[in-house]
Amino acid sequence: MDDNTAAQVSPPRALDIKFPYEDIRTRLAEKMAGEITLSDNPGETLKKWRSVFEISQSELAANLKVSPSVISDYESGRRKSPGIFIVSKIVEAILRMDSAKGGAKIRSYESILQGGFSPDAIYDIHEYLSPITTAEFTELVKGEVVHTPGSEYLKPLYGYTIVDSYKAILQLSHNEFQKLYGWSSDRAMVFTKISTGRSPMVALRVTNLKPALMVLHGILASNVDSVATKIAEIEHIPLVATNMPLKELILSLQSHDMKH
Repeated sequence: MDDNTAAQVSPPRALDIKFPYEDIRTRLAEKMAGEITLSDNPGETLKKWRSVFEISQSELAANLKVSPSVISDYESGRRKSPGIFIVSKIVEAILRMDSAKGGAKIRSYESILQGGFSPDAIYDIHEYLSPITTAEFTELVKGEVVHTPGSEYLKPLYGYTIVDSYKAILQLSHNEFQKLYGWSSDRAMVFTKISTGRSPMVALRVTNLKPALMVLHGILASNVDSVATKIAEIEHIPLVATNMPLKELILSLQSHDMKH
């Protein structure tokens, strides 16, 4: 891929619709509460959203004025699944805490909620029923590790997105690019048609949302550009390269949930 293409990332389009902050917050609350309540594993889904908002169990417990063990018991399944009333209180606490910090996480979902996105750049997008580790994902795609940050930066993966890097970088607006993250940035982003890896990493550098794992498809680890590797180091993001045939890679990732 031409390493100069990153500079051509489309600016936000004039016709992009901006939702009022409270509208975004309300829509997101409905999404979160519905997903937790209807999940086959509500505790794990609750943990996912708490992690997405970078809130610790003790912080959430303090805000709700309950013991941290209550949150831990819900997430682990030791306590009976919370009903819709409790779920709503937890979701409201998470959003309230983000609002107190400026609402950056809430605002990051505006691009997903505003709709009108044509997913031409997406080969596959998937949310996992239960999270997997970066090591498990790397094994599924037969990847080579280019960079691994400290263990404190390794996050569970709640999904993945496989995109055509040319279309994603050259054709998508800023808001559309952020929609590639689905409902959680704690996911693997797989960029295809890579020759050096610099362009998608530069694009990542200037976006608000950061994935939990970057996968460069179509390149050997030894051929990844040094600038791409440096950006992964600066952003504390695991970086993996793979030459696994694309169809085989997609089937491998899709089969994971079927085996679990």
